[in-house]
Amino acid sequence: MLVGALAVLVLVGVCGLSSFFILADERNNGRGAQASNANPQATAQPRDITSRSVDGEPLSTNEVFPGDSIAITAQEQPYRVLKTEQLDDCGKAAAGEIPQLLIDLGCNQVVRGTMRSPDDGYLVTAGVFNLEDETGAKWAHEQIKAMVDGQKGRFSGMNAGAGTEAVELSSAQVGWNIRGHYLAYCVIARADGEKIIDGDPQARRILYDMVELHLRNGVLEKRATQPITN
Repeated sequence: MLVGALAVLVLVGVCGLSSFFILADERNNGRGAQASNANPQATAQPRDITSRSVDGEPLSTNEVFPGDSIAITAQEQPYRVLKTEQLDDCGKAAAGEIPQLLIDLGCNQVVRGTMRSPDDGYLVTAGVFNLEDETGAKWAHEQIKAMVDGQKGRFSGMNAGAGTEAVELSSAQVGWNIRGHYLAYCVIARADGEKIIDGDPQARRILYDMVELHLRNGVLEKRATQPITN
């Protein structure tokens, strides 16, 4: 819910700025500028990812983690990718009641990776579960919140070697969201093993970077569009 709220706030801010610059441009350049950009040629079109019946190509580690680093913006230092894997058993990436929920909803793979934050202060495991359809993904989104809040389930961090054990601790924080028939999630922990304090701004930023910007608006956005060929 926190991740979703942050996403809305950021989106509102971006839309407001965009509107301001568009209006300013029209005032400065007159109607000629508006007319010349009235019908930009589209280069991509939406692609249905509401179920595996229409989006049957499995995810790959290269698709979700295309290199040894993840750059959120060109101006910021990237997250360093330490280890990636693709699993057919979705239950291995969660604990408690969540694995059975994922199995019941037809999850057939999870692609995940463990990273270090740009400042090396946090360890991050993020990934995508491939569920059968969007209806199931929405149901999972709701049920997982109740399980996590009630300490009946959690996503599991992935050990990527010496010095990354902290991401497996039960004190690690989690965030998740959905798009189409996919469930994107993130687990974060302090690299020193200390508990993340409530309201930690860096932890909240990492959750937003991974779930919203990289996975939903990056990896899954590419899934949800296809180029227009002339």
